[in-house]
Amino acid sequence: MLQTLTTPRGETLSGTPWQVYPRPQMRRDSYINLNGEWDFAVSSGKPETFDMRITVPFCPESRLSGIGRHFEEGAPLWYRRRFLLPEGFRRERVLLHIGAADQIAEVFVNGQPLRRHEGGYASFCVDITEALAEENELVIRCTDDLHDQAFPYGKQVMNRGGMWYTPVSGIWQTAWLESVPGTYIENLNIENHGASVTISTVPPLEGTVSVEQLGQFPLEHGQVTIAPENPHFWCPDDPYLYRFTVETAQDKVESYFAIRSLEIKKGGGSPRLCLNGKPYFFHGLLDQGYWPEGLLTAPAPESYADDILAMKRLGFNTLRKHIKVEPEEFYYQCDRLGMIVWQDMVNNGSYSYFRDTVLPTIGIQKWNDRRLHSDERSRNTFRQGAADAVNQLKNHPCICYWTIFNEGWGQFDSDRVCGWFRTLDATRFIDTTSGWFRGKNTDVDSRHQYFGKLHLEGDGLRPLVLSEFGGKTWRVEGHIFNPDKTYGYGACPTRETLNEAVASLYRGSIVPAVERGLCAAIYTQVSDVEDEVNGLITYDRRVVKLDADTMLPISRALQDAMEKTVASFEKMG
Repeated sequence: MLQTLTTPRGETLSGTPWQVYPRPQMRRDSYINLNGEWDFAVSSGKPETFDMRITVPFCPESRLSGIGRHFEEGAPLWYRRRFLLPEGFRRERVLLHIGAADQIAEVFVNGQPLRRHEGGYASFCVDITEALAEENELVIRCTDDLHDQAFPYGKQVMNRGGMWYTPVSGIWQTAWLESVPGTYIENLNIENHGASVTISTVPPLEGTVSVEQLGQFPLEHGQVTIAPENPHFWCPDDPYLYRFTVETAQDKVESYFAIRSLEIKKGGGSPRLCLNGKPYFFHGLLDQGYWPEGLLTAPAPESYADDILAMKRLGFNTLRKHIKVEPEEFYYQCDRLGMIVWQDMVNNGSYSYFRDTVLPTIGIQKWNDRRLHSDERSRNTFRQGAADAVNQLKNHPCICYWTIFNEGWGQFDSDRVCGWFRTLDATRFIDTTSGWFRGKNTDVDSRHQYFGKLHLEGDGLRPLVLSEFGGKTWRVEGHIFNPDKTYGYGACPTRETLNEAVASLYRGSIVPAVERGLCAAIYTQVSDVEDEVNGLITYDRRVVKLDADTMLPISRALQDAMEKTVASFEKMG
């Protein structure tokens, strides 16, 4: 029987959830949070009555929503919220923002259809000005059907189990309103060039950019490049952020940027991933981003900082955000606290256990993907989801690495897709095919290995990355979601044996491989998730399984090995 688990943050929730400002890099003084209780119904047509109540931003499958069940695939979910605009709030335009709604959302204001949005992981905005009245009715119709695998679905399946999780639907991120002038800053683009950044407004507007401690700079044709004389570089040990304000004739937004460089250079006889000009070991964890009471949605925005700080205390500097796009708050906390993010695109298309797992696990990892997943609608939907993710997240300095395809799921024509992806963002490392079925167009030699002795020899052409490994399990009694199932990669009966097994894996295989060119290692994973009990913390976030005394010396050894290898090579050269 499945057990009810609750995180400390979920246990203490009260009032309106998720009141934090939803877009930290585009902050305005006009803001109305629409989270909280909405009317809710499930109906093929617009319901006559809304017979349920749901708490937004939690999906109906979650306990925190107040519903706690999954409805039939494709069933229309109807949300209704009535609102008045407070006196003085409305300027010329009023915008409705939805952080994410899975999979299709249709927006109606006072009966007028205004927007249909597809894609369950991207935010979207609707100008609702013309439909407003003195008293307003907002209705959102959501549909989600996992039978249609053209849409990105991540780790969701209709019948959860193993490495697949409880499906979600409907609104699962913050809904909110803001008021803007007639001519306003729709978006900011912040492009990091290593020792400088270029800030541009969308659309291009005249104005000024005021940077704390640096001064004021003019926007010319909507753009300015800022190059501090002595740049303060961002890194996990010193996550320095430059705060700035953009002012135009009518609009004003607050934001921030960081200065950091990413490049690939040869050092220690092998190509290396470099941060701020120096080889850097990316010591990381796979991060699924699931929560027992909220599923895709953390119970509170502070939950992200809790996880990030817990992993930093163990010496980790990187999180691979696995097949999920988080609310902006997650990336802001990584920016602020100093945690590098490797961001996966969300997969769509079919998954074959035999093709995508069994054969690669026994060593059959070469596959021509030109004709895989040939359905053009599915390919276009993936490209759109990837473009949405990059455009939404690319201003965050914590993101240093993009993963396009993972273990063949939905993979197609990867070399060509990588070329297209570089047009979205060529300033970060790109892992085209994480795991196997590797092509030629990629920045890294990316491997996964959970079984057998780790084989860590790269091709010498690209930085070697172990993008998934480990996954040792320890079942912590009283903190197990499914007592009848255990999923992971090697059982440990006690805390002591888990610490010994993980330490031995790093000391015996990972640290020595740095000399041979290993640049990064991503251990599975941050937390337990449903049947998976291979997390470093339990699913309810109440027990940290590994000891800092075990892990901190390992993190130091990894970076020391990187620095010594490069230094010795440079001395010889």
